[in-house]
Amino acid sequence: MNSLAEFIDRSERLVALTGAGCSTESGIPDYRSPGGAWTQHKPVYYQDFIRSEDVRRSYWARSYQAWPRFAAARPNAAHHAFAELERSGRLDFLITQNVDALHRQAGNTRVLELHGCNQTVVCLQCRTAFARADIQRRGEEIPACEDCGGVLKPNVVFFGENVPREKVSLAMEHLDAADALLVAGSSLIAWSGFRFVQRAAERNIPIAIVNIGPTRADALAAFKIEKKCSEALLEVIADGRWSAHTAASASQIFP
Repeated sequence: MNSLAEFIDRSERLVALTGAGCSTESGIPDYRSPGGAWTQHKPVYYQDFIRSEDVRRSYWARSYQAWPRFAAARPNAAHHAFAELERSGRLDFLITQNVDALHRQAGNTRVLELHGCNQTVVCLQCRTAFARADIQRRGEEIPACEDCGGVLKPNVVFFGENVPREKVSLAMEHLDAADALLVAGSSLIAWSGFRFVQRAAERNIPIAIVNIGPTRADALAAFKIEKKCSEALLEVIADGRWSAHTAASASQIFP
């Protein structure tokens, strides 16, 4: 295998799995690298958030401070490349571990947000959904549901909380129908992402990985590139062998 473009070209039903490394160039920090979220704050666990008003107060204080950075983030070249792969018929389905909605903003429609989306907040009692931006404007110390007064939680999977079973089933359904899996920007340390690579390996589905640094699945990959996601994927699009666009129009594809 000489290039990522060749790997993709050989596939007719490509599935992609993306992680935090896909969004770092949009200004969203990852978790495990130096300077990542875990080096600055301990993660909030689901049960602690549910049980403790103090934990919720601490969580929201930090969230109010961090939200403007998330709200200002825009899709980078990696997100636009995945959208172009879908438009050109080369990407069948995308599973993302990210909660930033940047794949959808870039134009991907066949996308599953495995861990939810931080653009909405949900009441755990009546399930009413609110825009995260509206919660920011309210600025309450511990925001509560306007309808029933229940506990509000971002519509994302917290640590210690299970990914919804129906999402895992849908992801597995698409993976089982795939003939190649591309992993981009994930160390695959978390089981929630690694299980899909393990499943692909069990079914002899070829795996390519784009990531800076080692991943949990390096030994399972047929092809690996140690590059930024944007750099590797721009090279794929610029290859132009099946894209509706050409390298000369890359500036139009990636604003």
